[in-house]
Amino acid sequence: MDLAELQDVIERTFGERDRARGVPATVAWLAEEVGELAQAVRKGSHEQRVHEFGDVIAWVATLANQVGIDLTQAVQRYAAGCPRCSALPCSCA
Repeated sequence: MDLAELQDVIERTFGERDRARGVPATVAWLAEEVGELAQAVRKGSHEQRVHEFGDVIAWVATLANQVGIDLTQAVQRYAAGCPRCSALPCSCA
């Protein structure tokens, strides 16, 4: 699944509920999921890490949908490598 497909699925699945929740609450949920991901990376199994990465990505898509950001466009700044020096690998000091 690419980012545009993900945003579409998230919108169709949760969009109405997400808009009712609002941006501040969505940011709070995203922060909570990032915390759960951090714990899974430190102490969790591979399956727990996969689960938490999925949750974080879904909440990022939810937030992007709420504020009108196309994630495919957003990640383009990394398409050529480092967004500062455009090198692969990064050659910034």
